[in-house]
Amino acid sequence: MFVDELPNMPLLKGFDVVNGVPKPKSLEIGMYMKKWRFHRDLPPTPVFAYGTHKRTATVPGPTIEALQGIDTFVTWSNYLPSKHILPWDPTIPTALAVTNNGVPTVVHLHGGIHEPESDGSANAWFTADFKDRGPAWPNRTYRYRNQQHPGNLWYHDHAMGLTRVNLLAGLIGAYIVRHPEVEGPLRLPSGEFDRTLVVFDRSFRTDGSIYMNPTGNNPSIHPQWQPEYFGDAIIVNGKAWPQLKVRRRKYRFRIINASNARFFKFFFTNGLRFIHVGSDSAYLGKPVETQDFLMGPSEITDVVVDFSKSKNANAILANGAPYPYPSGDPVNNENSKVMQFLLADHSEVDSSRVPSRLIQYPVPDISSSSRTRYIAMYEYTSDIDEPTHLYLNGKSYEEPATEIAKAGTSEVWNVINLTEDNHPLHIHLGLFVVLEQKEMVNVEEFTDCMNKLNDAVKCQISKYARGKTVEVPAHEKGWKNVFKMRNGTVTKIFLRFAYIHSNASYEFDPTGEPGYVYHCHILDHEDNVMMRPLKLVH
Repeated sequence: MFVDELPNMPLLKGFDVVNGVPKPKSLEIGMYMKKWRFHRDLPPTPVFAYGTHKRTATVPGPTIEALQGIDTFVTWSNYLPSKHILPWDPTIPTALAVTNNGVPTVVHLHGGIHEPESDGSANAWFTADFKDRGPAWPNRTYRYRNQQHPGNLWYHDHAMGLTRVNLLAGLIGAYIVRHPEVEGPLRLPSGEFDRTLVVFDRSFRTDGSIYMNPTGNNPSIHPQWQPEYFGDAIIVNGKAWPQLKVRRRKYRFRIINASNARFFKFFFTNGLRFIHVGSDSAYLGKPVETQDFLMGPSEITDVVVDFSKSKNANAILANGAPYPYPSGDPVNNENSKVMQFLLADHSEVDSSRVPSRLIQYPVPDISSSSRTRYIAMYEYTSDIDEPTHLYLNGKSYEEPATEIAKAGTSEVWNVINLTEDNHPLHIHLGLFVVLEQKEMVNVEEFTDCMNKLNDAVKCQISKYARGKTVEVPAHEKGWKNVFKMRNGTVTKIFLRFAYIHSNASYEFDPTGEPGYVYHCHILDHEDNVMMRPLKLVH
């Protein structure tokens, strides 16, 4: 551990500057098969990587830096081979290329607010040279309008039934929306002291290739599909257990959990603390300090760490989350360590700060909600009590949309988790604030009713959602696009289908095809098929 230096991923500007004025820019980013070295002592690994050329493609891919209000156009090009480098399962709903012309892919900008044809629908997949295309394929070039608030996003593959294996292969990358006039006065750490950390887990064979169990939990039903993938090695910015030399001053870390299924409970072994300034794609209204914090798959946490407060010469960023979360195996020596920071000998003058107030967004007006919905999470098992598939509201992805919202409005969703897992729920387009999380009483009795009626109102959800209130962590009380839905709880969220920084309606038409989706972001669950369509109307 801690022998490889933490890389900085390549930076792509999503805008041009002409005579001092920022202008829209067009990028072409390809998906390539190449070899990548995850550790000094590991043979090079075959991967799928994003980049402007095969030679410079990386895992994670280049970080795209955009400006608020300036369009970024991206043509995502697929140069992948016909055969996948990982085992995949054709018995779950999957993108299947007719001509065998390559691995299907499509890119979703997670946290992005833009029209449906640029959202990366699961059925908008395409293969090399666009020869095979999914039924919802819209066009070659995506338009990212970047009209939203400044914050952290990430892009990743979203192909139907292949998301888990395409991400495992390496198709991930960071995307930052900046607004210098708004963010500059905050004087948070910047430049070399502002680092993005893309964290995920992988296992490897001795030949360096990525290991994924080729046999499913129910091999007679699904030959390969397993409910969760966990790797032994913790990877940060493409290196296993890296180290970073830091000065004794404040640093900003934009941490993205890009794992398939692993939760992280981050803490420093020497007691250093985190100051949270953002969560997912939005800033917090004021900073929140914590000793540790929990991140589900696909969540983003934006923190400041002040290394001048360390009494030691090094600090290890560690992990304490069991896997699967919350009731799985405890961490071991490998997955309890994330990375090491090597501290300079002397403190220095630090002109950065963490202000007492960050960026204020309009307070959610609960009375403005246009309707209340109930979203139930189900898990189905085989005769040997192993999961076969997971559904939202007892419906498959292919069934018609039941969540049809009016653009510019707000809704209250009550998410009822009837499973034993914690599911990070991600909603495309809309952002939400968590109002409360309540433990359920007599869960088995309520579940029996839901299995028969699949109707939370008829099953008298109010009778069961009256257990202990689970406190929402202070650093997660702002606007989010993912939240951890605890097992055996009802989580109430206020969901907004308009810009949160201005309350203005979208400047594009969100009602077109192929629409949007909401899903569990444990990728193995999403693929089989804990995902439902979400439609907007005028």
